[in-house]
Amino acid sequence: MAGGGARMMPIGRRQAAMLAMAALAAPRLGRAQGSWPERPVRLILPFGAGGAADTLARSVANAFAPHANGQSLVVENRGGAGGTIAGAATAQARPDGYTLMLADLGANGIGKELQPSVPYDPATAFTPVCHLVNLPLAFVVPASLPVDDIAGFVALARRRGDMVYAHPGIGYAGHLAQEFMNRELGLKMTPVPYRSGAEVARSILAAETESTFMTVSTSLPFIREGKAKALAVSSKAPVPQLPNVPPMATVLPGFEALVWHGIVGPAGLPPEITAAANRAFNAVLADPAVREAAVTRQAAEIVGGTPDQFGRFIQAEIARWTPLIRSLGLRAE
Repeated sequence: MAGGGARMMPIGRRQAAMLAMAALAAPRLGRAQGSWPERPVRLILPFGAGGAADTLARSVANAFAPHANGQSLVVENRGGAGGTIAGAATAQARPDGYTLMLADLGANGIGKELQPSVPYDPATAFTPVCHLVNLPLAFVVPASLPVDDIAGFVALARRRGDMVYAHPGIGYAGHLAQEFMNRELGLKMTPVPYRSGAEVARSILAAETESTFMTVSTSLPFIREGKAKALAVSSKAPVPQLPNVPPMATVLPGFEALVWHGIVGPAGLPPEITAAANRAFNAVLADPAVREAAVTRQAAEIVGGTPDQFGRFIQAEIARWTPLIRSLGLRAE
């Protein structure tokens, strides 16, 4: 052909339509794979409003948008049934990255062990995204109890044999920590369940009960005012807010019991969305306001890390507490 140009072959109507559809689909695929999130993300909480977990979640939500394409993180409180109502809602959600959950031991670890009727298996129903924080517990006794350290408490409990301890519900971290301590140290103590952490604190201040494990942040005001005494902490290392209080491991080697929170999604969350969410939440954990809320106000340890690391942590927690629950025959009320 004159001029050396290439001859254009005619395109049929069907081919043209297919090419047009492919051109329209390509940008959508690119956005779905590389631009999560494109709309607000729901974060389900297995707790009511106003508690420590709610405070943490809202500080995370406030810092989320700059690390997530300007999209918001909308906190939805769905407490009850030891966290398993929220767990079921998350497990049954579409795995598209727009329904996530603030994970904890009950909903994502031992809930089905305590309540066999729970409609999901915590070990397989979720995709781990990011480990946020660990919160240590303080072992607290009334100010009037005639002991000044954990060794003294153990000696008193063995001598008396009729002491009582408080907890906010079967299967909560404080309950399991006390039962593990009792079993390993041969203590015979009677549990007294309460309906909330506030009622547990009141029972200690009134000396109605003689010990409890509660979060360090909850116990600090009472301890500083001399209304209660902290004899040990549940973390393996000392807690900066209670520098003179030793770890429980000083009398019970290897002891550790933590309240922990992280982010999970439903099982089957695509790897690219999991990775994008992990990057966003790790960035949120570096935000000064989040660190202030978690570390300074709640005595928490910031964790972060990869989805695989969080998944292994959850499995280790399930393996840690399940044998104790079974040996005691515990069932949620």
